[in-house]
Amino acid sequence: MSDQSITSPSAIPDTRRRVPAGRLIVYAVALAIALCLAFAPFLFPDVRAQEVAARICVFIVLVASYDLLIGYTGIVSFAHTMFFGLGAYGTAMMLKAWGPGFDAILIGGGLGVAAALVLAVLIGLLSLRVKAIFFAMVTLAAASVMMVLANQLSDFTGGEDGFTYQVPRLFSPAFKLVTDADGKVLRLFDVPLNGKIAAYYFVFLGCLVLFLAMMRIVASPMGTVLQAVRENELRAEAIGYRVVSYRTAIFCISAVIAALAGVLRAVWLKYVGPEVVLSFAIMIDILLMVVIGGMGTLVGALIGVVLMSLAQFYLKDVMEIAAEATAGVPLLPDLLNPDRWLLWLGLLFILLVYFFPAGIAGTLMKKGHHR
Repeated sequence: MSDQSITSPSAIPDTRRRVPAGRLIVYAVALAIALCLAFAPFLFPDVRAQEVAARICVFIVLVASYDLLIGYTGIVSFAHTMFFGLGAYGTAMMLKAWGPGFDAILIGGGLGVAAALVLAVLIGLLSLRVKAIFFAMVTLAAASVMMVLANQLSDFTGGEDGFTYQVPRLFSPAFKLVTDADGKVLRLFDVPLNGKIAAYYFVFLGCLVLFLAMMRIVASPMGTVLQAVRENELRAEAIGYRVVSYRTAIFCISAVIAALAGVLRAVWLKYVGPEVVLSFAIMIDILLMVVIGGMGTLVGALIGVVLMSLAQFYLKDVMEIAAEATAGVPLLPDLLNPDRWLLWLGLLFILLVYFFPAGIAGTLMKKGHHR
């Protein structure tokens, strides 16, 4: 009897089907973020909150597309904002030249994406054979050249000031999506169903499609090969994979997705300039968001982008409230001065890296994992 109880299947715990608790937490948080973004116009109806939500949607795609490079393939590139800017500038320039129409978005965005693809192929074929640090320097040089061109070609790009333009009337706040019997714009949960809602869901649904496409790439055999290349490039090549071809392919895919994110950003913002789509500060933000969320997780992009964006937009407000609440305490109000928000943001980043060395999603997904 004792032998049967030892060898009985019921006596052996089944850990193969057990999902790690950390993974469940990550997916639950990601689902909560996705639901908040899906209903953001009704949950956060003020203008500033909607701008933050739309920016988060675009940056989730941008950061996830960069994670395809650095997290899944081990490619360090500083040219991601260049592709992002090409999509945005192509759309904006065509909207300004042709006027507000979907044909301008389609053709201008298409030209921007095509330019990003051509540059990605050229950079990939010429540079991906060199060592990682040299490739990173090549991409940095390319991004710097694009920034200079955007500033110098002011007749086309508006120079340092950039330029504004009109978008299709469907995306205008004055456009009435749904009207009542009196011809007034219908309200849902006290939110007017106007063109602003249409513009937001154009951005949200576009970002959702792009993110799901990246999830599909990661889950495909190509995603497995990319991770093999990241872990051991020589071994991947030895078993028959053409490493340069795979690295060039994912570099081009990532560039195209970044350019499409730029198209969505241009449609929402109705303004384009070097500081909002091409600056190196945006590249630093992308790197920080990838590290905070967790490289090689893709779903970590949601967490990293949300935390970083909320800190950038609302940390100063929180510090101002905290400074007023501690007005009678020595030293604290001075430390909590909103002008010092970058100091606290840096400390927050250090703490996140210390407690979550593989990023929030990466660290949590490893906890409780049975091998």
